[in-house]
Amino acid sequence: MGLRERKKQQMYRVISDVAIALFLEKGFDNVSVAEVAAAADISKPTLFRYFPSKEDLALHRFADHEDEPARVVLAGRAEGLSPLDALHRHFVARLEARDPVTGLSDAAEVLAFHRLLYGTPSLVARLFAYLNRSEEALAAALDGPDVLASRLAAGQIVAVQRILAEENWRRIEAGESAEVLLPGAVEAADRAFGQLREGLGGQF
Repeated sequence: MGLRERKKQQMYRVISDVAIALFLEKGFDNVSVAEVAAAADISKPTLFRYFPSKEDLALHRFADHEDEPARVVLAGRAEGLSPLDALHRHFVARLEARDPVTGLSDAAEVLAFHRLLYGTPSLVARLFAYLNRSEEALAAALDGPDVLASRLAAGQIVAVQRILAEENWRRIEAGESAEVLLPGAVEAADRAFGQLREGLGGQF
């Protein structure tokens, strides 16, 4: 990554971090785009060059993971390992790392962000747009001879990961610790990917 691209990525993070801090402090609906721009010391037109909507300011962290399943299939897969097995291993590894994207994190700042996300309907709706793009990228990475089969597989895989993450978040929010929940979360992931493997019939 060149210097210009690194600076651009840094600006994305700075603006998003400023916005999220304001959203957590005041509530998503109580913060204007103009207020975020002022706090980040940039103009509104500049802000919109980076983020096309207010929702994107909050969901930039998910944008970083948008093409992660596709990357796992294309670049992060050991020789001889099927795409589904690679995705399964990757998800379990992220659980063990307490990656917030898996829902298995009880860090205070992560819990606050998840409450903001799941408590704001417009953010939930926008999140599904990110998930749709994740499905499209994964379908292209699977690149099976049957395009529809690749799209169906990608949709199921992304849905399974979303449901597992939401269940982990629900249990964390109910008071369970990530440490205690980890074995059960790994078992649930194994079961879910097993069902996928059976349903996809070894195609992927």
